[in-house]
Amino acid sequence: MTATASSAASTGEDRIDPVVLALVQNRLDHVAHQMGWVMVRTARSPIFSQAHDFSCFITAADGTVVSQADGIPIHTGGGGFAVRALLKAFTGDIAPGDVFLLNDPYAAGGNHLPDWVIARPVHADGKLLGFTCNRAHQSDIGGGAAGTYNPEATEIFHEGLRLPVLKLVEKGKLRTDLWALLKLNCRTPDLLDGDLRAMLGSTKIGAERVEALAAELGTGQALACFRGILDYADARFRAAIAELPDGVYTGEDHTDNDCFEAADIATRVTLTIAGDRMTVDFTGTDPQMKGFKNSSLANTHSAVYTALCSFFDADMPRNEGSFRAVGIVAPEGTLVNARPPAPMTMCTVFPAHDIIHACWKALAQADPHRASAGWARNIFGVTAGSTEGGAEPFVMYHNNLAAGGGAIEGRDGFNQIGHLCTLGGLTIPNLEVYEQIYPVRYLRQEFRCDAGGAGEYRGGTGVDYAVEVFAPGRYSFRGEGLRTPSGYGIRGGGWGAGGAMTLYPHDGSEPVHPPQFGLMSLPPLRYEASSPGGGGWGDPLDRDPARVLDDVRNGIVSLEAARDTYGVVLMADGRGVDAAATKALRAGRRGG
Repeated sequence: MTATASSAASTGEDRIDPVVLALVQNRLDHVAHQMGWVMVRTARSPIFSQAHDFSCFITAADGTVVSQADGIPIHTGGGGFAVRALLKAFTGDIAPGDVFLLNDPYAAGGNHLPDWVIARPVHADGKLLGFTCNRAHQSDIGGGAAGTYNPEATEIFHEGLRLPVLKLVEKGKLRTDLWALLKLNCRTPDLLDGDLRAMLGSTKIGAERVEALAAELGTGQALACFRGILDYADARFRAAIAELPDGVYTGEDHTDNDCFEAADIATRVTLTIAGDRMTVDFTGTDPQMKGFKNSSLANTHSAVYTALCSFFDADMPRNEGSFRAVGIVAPEGTLVNARPPAPMTMCTVFPAHDIIHACWKALAQADPHRASAGWARNIFGVTAGSTEGGAEPFVMYHNNLAAGGGAIEGRDGFNQIGHLCTLGGLTIPNLEVYEQIYPVRYLRQEFRCDAGGAGEYRGGTGVDYAVEVFAPGRYSFRGEGLRTPSGYGIRGGGWGAGGAMTLYPHDGSEPVHPPQFGLMSLPPLRYEASSPGGGGWGDPLDRDPARVLDDVRNGIVSLEAARDTYGVVLMADGRGVDAAATKALRAGRRGG
């Protein structure tokens, strides 16, 4: 069976002053931003307050995403799946004061289990106007590994608490029995309690703001504006597609493991452009795997959304109207639409990374000037333990160990940008804050030298990272970027460097070289790692020598690489470029 995701066509029946429409769109976007600010300022866990691993969005009454804050695109691109699952589960049973909770990727339109969705209906004049929603990564939801990333999982039941669509609040009254159940299944119940309250407060603020907008405009006009916003996005996206040449374009990306052993596993896409429509077909993608790198349909939709929206103009509207012209074919039983009970906690990172890269490679054939070099796959870990004396459990995500992004024409890749699926939306936590709340001391976090792929525009570099962990802990490793470099270069650009990780126990025992994916119980230790670099764009010999000089001064490119790779000769004092020597060296490299 094949699942196809696409939105209904626009009726075009609403005619609204475009100035009013733009103002309403901006107003809704600002409301979504306000919802995010509430999350940051009221949450308990650093996952929310420091890393910002959440997103806020607003939907129409049918679940179509109308507006979103600039959070994490892998959260919001498929946000409508969650609300549509809610509408199906509670048809005729949605009242003012209700608030819904869900997470399951098979039963409730979720992407992966750690990302919980809170959806609050918004009513005006007795009508359902829409929903204010957030999707946020919880610090822990039970399962076989603290922090919810269980690399030993072979089915979803190993990954934590599964939630169908539930009423968390019914007609304004919190269901305390359900609340107690959620906390009981979490290793960090106080953090969960605070974070869920932040999510509830965020959607409440959002609902109040949307209700106020409807009161100003009138309910009928507000609903018409929702439709108009989606119609405008549809028109813009169709126009962008129509500028690409009709044709069939293919792309693929590979992972080198199934979480248990080495394997060459491919995500393949065929992208067909016909006029102002596009079909993204994953037929030919490898079957779902044993490990937890399988994707739900909602997550695959989000990954395609991320790939397309990042390829076209930056001012393209970010809502589901953009996807009316896009059909997605995701064969059931493959990596991109796994059958239950396949595990899938890693799906938001991998295979989302593979899906985005495969789509980018296909799109690059249609318009090479918009093409991006490859973003590096992160190496990542989670440490779980207890504070001194076992007083309180903790789950610490090593989010600072972020990889580099790929370069594009006219711009270097972003340094230490992190997962491709977030496009920089997952922020780097403050080290001093981490030292206050966890039993750790940071020794080093600095840009790597010569890790970004060489090119006219250099790939983003990763970091050299070292932290002392003073408590014994249970470690979950997700080292996708350890074995095979993934930041591929384009148009003559070089590959970014791969990653490395070594752990040095404080008791003087032998250094530990952790697996790519796995769980280990370890004593207090020093955790050292180097995150991978992104790919370069264009011939390194075409790079502006002044940029190479800046990179050398910043420790991102070595003197040797400046000369040997970029053909740039610096003055003896390192303060400037020897223009004559550089010109001669580059001419010799080019053969004249």
